[in-house]
Order: sequence, then C-alpha cells, then structure tokens
Amino acid sequence: MKKGILIIVITVLGLSTVNAQDFSLGVKGGLNFTTLTGGNNSEIGWTTDFNLGVMAEIKISEKFSLQPELMYSGQGYGSDVDSEGIIALNYFNVPLMSKYYVTKGLSIEAGPQIGFLLSTKGGINTNKDQFKTMDFGVNFGLGYKLDNGLYFSARYNLGLSNINNIDGISDKNRNGVFQLSIGYFFF
Repeated sequence: MKKGILIIVITVLGLSTVNAQDFSLGVKGGLNFTTLTGGNNSEIGWTTDFNLGVMAEIKISEKFSLQPELMYSGQGYGSDVDSEGIIALNYFNVPLMSKYYVTKGLSIEAGPQIGFLLSTKGGINTNKDQFKTMDFGVNFGLGYKLDNGLYFSARYNLGLSNINNIDGISDKNRNGVFQLSIGYFFF
C-alpha cells in the first residue's frame, strides 16, 4: 500500500513541473470485459462492468507522450461453481501509459499498472480477505485522439500478480481485463 501511495505522489509531483503547452487533462469511462486467467479456471467465465476516471497526457516529443490515469475499474469473473454467479472485484487502478503516435491521432499504448482492491461482491463464499489487496499488471492497446479532444481507446490489462489469498490453494489467478473507453481532454 505504501508503494502505491508513493507512486501516486511522484506522478502528481511530476505533473506540476510540466509546461502547460505539453500537458492535457481529461476524463474517461467505458466498458470492461473481465475474467481470471491462470490456475484451474475451467468453470470461470467472463463478465462485464465499467471503468471511470481521470487522465493526463504529458507530451515528451512529437511522437511520444506519457498518460498517467486514476481509474475506478469494475473487474471480476463469472462462476458456475456452487451457484456463485458473478464475483465483482472493484479496484482503484493507477496505470502509467507510454504512448507512441504512429500517425496523427493514432497511438500504440503500453505501460504498468498498480491496482488496489476496494471491495468485493457476489457469490456465496466471497469476501474481501480471499483476495490480495494489491494487484500489478501491464496494459497494452491502441488509442485515437481527435483534434477536438475526444479520445477513444481499446486496451487489455494483463494481470501479473496472483490475486488469491486463500490458504491451502496453490492455483495462481490473475486479472484479465479488456477495456473499451471513450474520453475527453479539456485542454
């Protein structure tokens, strides 16, 4: 948790040193298609939720920029085991995307992400202490930014850390999230 707070503080302090011409601030939201990967997942399926948050773009050069974000992300999975249904895992995610502009407006994006588990919901045996409170992952995808500030993105978050926190279970489960988002940069 302390490492995550440190990352957020460094990101915010770094933003304060950027020239206003090379800085854009915006909001975004969209759909998540989520599941768990790894382990014994034969009875685990996909579910749908949403994402919502704020983003900034820091222009480094004509072709390269950084995009830190602060996002709520509804994640989880569908389960047929014991009639559990949908297991919702609600995260506060902090991705730091590197953007390379292939052509005007179109960018290839990739970068690390740290997530903090806020809450869980669903299932007959589900509670928050069955999942680790911190999640690390890597994002990659495409983005398109229009001259008027509209922004579209398609991204996949590949979870790198095991989110299981149950004694006696050796299966390693990771988050897998496909995101479709639309946003708007104010300036």
